Amino acid sequence: MHPLLFKIGFLKLHTYGLMIVIGFLTGLYLVRIQARKEGLNEDRVIDLSFWGLAFGLLGGRIVYIITRLDYFSDHLMEIFYFWEGGLVFYGGFLGGFFAFWFFSKRYKLPMLKVIDLAVPSLAIAHMFGRFGCFFAGCCYGRPAPNVPWAVTFSDPLSLAPAGVPIHPTQLYDALNAFIIFCTLIIVRRHKKFEGQLICIYMMLYAIGRSVVEVYRGDTIRGFVIDPWLSTSQFLSILVFILGAYLYIRWSKTRAISRA
Repeated sequence: MHPLLFKIGFLKLHTYGLMIVIGFLTGLYLVRIQARKEGLNEDRVIDLSFWGLAFGLLGGRIVYIITRLDYFSDHLMEIFYFWEGGLVFYGGFLGGFFAFWFFSKRYKLPMLKVIDLAVPSLAIAHMFGRFGCFFAGCCYGRPAPNVPWAVTFSDPLSLAPAGVPIHPTQLYDALNAFIIFCTLIIVRRHKKFEGQLICIYMMLYAIGRSVVEVYRGDTIRGFVIDPWLSTSQFLSILVFILGAYLYIRWSKTRAISRA
């Protein structure tokens, strides 16, 4: 793969950072279109999306740093090199959710309606983010010498082990994100209550992430019960339960009037 697209003097373009930008701009475009359809203030929703990105990157980076405190304590400046890879999705999800909760109140926007509007864009942006992981070599899979679609990384800048056929778990996660995106677009046409899409997203992502974790090979993500339950799988269980609980609760109290 190609973690670094080009370098001119001190100027570097990392593929991971480029994929993050492409994902965000794609999601932003879809958010703007949907905001117009739903009669919401487009400028406010765009502002909110930028805050969601900022807090999402911050949350994802903080959790990643926590998982690698020994390394970053000796490489303090690299804490800020997020464009080279190194974000934890659940940390980003919490950071972004906090931003949408706080700024939707500040901008006097209906929080759950705006979150439902944005969550398909989150899925498609996440897909591009996983493409970035693939190019950077982070979030790599277990050795898979007999798997026909296994990939072998050779770039010395890649974070994945070189010369070993491994599961392309980044692409598994990207496929999961795309399936969730398509599902949310279909469900949105028949949405029954505000908050329905974010609940479905939480449950579907938790299931998909738990499956992909089985094939992950990087150990920095940690384990709650080694080697049976990774930290991400444990968090996925909690996210699924929360999503299911909110789905049941909100479906009874936040029905959309079709009159």
